[in-house]
Amino acid sequence: MYKKVLALALALGLTASLAACGGSSSSAPAGSAAASGSAAASAPAETVVLKVAASPTPHAEILGAVKDILAEEGIDLQITEYGDYVVPNTAVEEGDEDANYFQHQPYLDNFNAENGTHLVSAGGIHIEPMGVYAGKTKTLADLPDGAVIAVPNDATNEGRALLLLEAQGLITLKDSSNLESTPNDIAENPKNLQFKELEAAMLPNTVEEVDLSVINCNYALQAGFNPVEDALAIEDANSPYVNIIAVKEGHENDPAIVALVKALQSDTVKEFISSKYNGAVVPAF
Repeated sequence: MYKKVLALALALGLTASLAACGGSSSSAPAGSAAASGSAAASAPAETVVLKVAASPTPHAEILGAVKDILAEEGIDLQITEYGDYVVPNTAVEEGDEDANYFQHQPYLDNFNAENGTHLVSAGGIHIEPMGVYAGKTKTLADLPDGAVIAVPNDATNEGRALLLLEAQGLITLKDSSNLESTPNDIAENPKNLQFKELEAAMLPNTVEEVDLSVINCNYALQAGFNPVEDALAIEDANSPYVNIIAVKEGHENDPAIVALVKALQSDTVKEFISSKYNGAVVPAF
């Protein structure tokens, strides 16, 4: 009799235990789909690292203005500054950087053609008006016969410099629509001007060695020039040389790249550019 009672008690206890394990709908066993879903909902989204190569001024500064905006979207914007116009493109081509921000479309087209790279624009951000700066000669009116003018030596920026000099009536080009003109493409040169072709980054350092220098805005800003106040002549806002975000072909629609361009084309950046650069950098959106 005692054994029967004990067996019955054990059976009832086991039934109650099984009922308790399967009865509650408000909790889920560890490892179940419900538990996993709950953990996923509470876990923070994974941060995406976005590496962008840029010239120090103004590009890296403008990128800095959107760093917090992108952080709110889970994008860690990492900005690497470069002092030349070649490595930022090869770094993107080789995958060391996700994008770069330093160049305009004509330069990019020329770079692709000469180097076999596959870079495209993901969006236009701003214009940096190129300017003519005084060296030994302080005004355009005083420019002597045989004066030496320093210009960038890369194909597109040299052509751009010559177009600016043509706009001042100093020279006449054979074809003003040719964005890659060189001094060999000058049809009329009444003052017998001489041209010193230098790497763009070197122009501010040699400005006192020549009569005039035609300098890209970013290098002028880095050297402490105020293009609006210091340039003897400057491109107007209709310049076709819009600075772009460049990426390797096929990545222009990557979510992080799209988010970057959207942030850079925002009212926040427009206000930042206008207040910081006072017309030396012009929003292109």
